[in-house]
Amino acid sequence: AGDLKTVDYESCEEEEEEEEEEEEEEDEAVIQKISNTSVKKGGIGGMFGMLRGLVGSKNLSPQVMAPVLDKMKDHLIAKNVAAEIALRLCESVEKKLEGKVMGTFSTVTSTVKQALQDSLVQILQPKRRVDILRDVLEAQKHKRPFIITFCGVNGVGKSTNLAKISFWLMENGFRVLIAACDTFRAGAVEQLRTHTRRLNALHPPEEHHGQSMVQLFEKGYGKDAAGIAMEAIAFSRNQSFDVVLVDTAGRMQDNTPLMTALAKLIAINMPDLVLFVGEALVGNEAVDQLVKFNQALADHSMAEKPRLIDGIVLTKFDTIDDKVGAAISMTYITGQPIVFVGTGQTYNDLRSLNAKAVVSALMKA
Repeated sequence: AGDLKTVDYESCEEEEEEEEEEEEEEDEAVIQKISNTSVKKGGIGGMFGMLRGLVGSKNLSPQVMAPVLDKMKDHLIAKNVAAEIALRLCESVEKKLEGKVMGTFSTVTSTVKQALQDSLVQILQPKRRVDILRDVLEAQKHKRPFIITFCGVNGVGKSTNLAKISFWLMENGFRVLIAACDTFRAGAVEQLRTHTRRLNALHPPEEHHGQSMVQLFEKGYGKDAAGIAMEAIAFSRNQSFDVVLVDTAGRMQDNTPLMTALAKLIAINMPDLVLFVGEALVGNEAVDQLVKFNQALADHSMAEKPRLIDGIVLTKFDTIDDKVGAAISMTYITGQPIVFVGTGQTYNDLRSLNAKAVVSALMKA
């Protein structure tokens, strides 16, 4: 099993070729407008002036790039990149290209588009790569479980995606303990119990030397979540589980008591990974949620250096086109990687994110 498949995309090369032809026509119009060739129209000089404007060494000035960047910005917003982020991206592309001399046969549009594409790929490939399988093996060497805490708002599919990640870990031969620390929402523990039963049916103990590959640790409702997580981790050490997945109550970022409880759970139990489970929402909403969630974690933490979100699980990503912008917005804001993408209802519907593929889907007209 090992690494996950990446999200699939159709190839869009043909469309790109058509787009490029259109771009060249637009560029001619832009350059004709801007290059104030003093030669009279119709004369040979005028013709050469226009050609020189199109081909040969052009300096990229803000005026030349402005119409192209405006179009790109609107395109990004239409694809649900948060407006402020689309603006910042275009500004950074302008700074990067300003004063550069363009190659002989490149058009303004294609140059700007390429620079924007490179910036987007860079955003989606953050500095820190999360490699869970490697880290679990590392923890095994030190005879301790690898701990992942899941947090997020209500109704985004936290439990379902936790179960998908359990299945993926089991497929890779790791024993998983699920800690039911959502002691708040009625039915949360039962939901995890159902998932555990189904997962055990897929990997029965008899196939694994009589050892159950997944187990639920729960203490019912109304108890202190941080305490339950602590007990679960101690239990997993004794029973030699490889990974502990801590489910927490869905909470809105402005719910102070619940945010304090989450910050406490994270501070006391020091998980290896804190994953924010969020929907691939339209426009600014997902970003807003994530920023406030991170901020609330920082505000309610007692530590000097508070632990914040380490990575993102993006759910409901099965319809790709209109959701792509959310991925860009969320990684841009937090600087943290999208570790998993939930694409459907079955335990197999978990993918990793292929940055280049996402960007080409985003740049499609």
